[in-house]
Amino acid sequence: MSAPLSKELRQKYSVRTMPIRKDDEVQVVRGHYKGQQVGKVVQVYRKKFVIYIERIQREKANGASVYVGIHPSKAVIVKLKMDKDRKKIIDRRSKGRLAALGKEKGKYTEESAAATAMETS
Repeated sequence: MSAPLSKELRQKYSVRTMPIRKDDEVQVVRGHYKGQQVGKVVQVYRKKFVIYIERIQREKANGASVYVGIHPSKAVIVKLKMDKDRKKIIDRRSKGRLAALGKEKGKYTEESAAATAMETS
């Protein structure tokens, strides 16, 4: 389950999304709980495809407070909890992204278009 990175982190690591994990700091950007407050991820519930965030709770009828499940695509990671495995993922993905940026977009180049024109005539 991945969540998008904030613009600052995207700029810093040149990676668009990262798998979300406990202790990441996120900000909800869609839905009822969207806002400026930043909360820490308390739990990642992979079976239900939701994350539980520190400050996002509601009261049940009996008075108990429970976390509200938020889909990870509706939250933005503001601060990553770094470890060596995550560092490895970022290095690998940013290297691939930089290699792709070096190539021009599109299927054909002038040389390949000229080569196919020569073959057909």
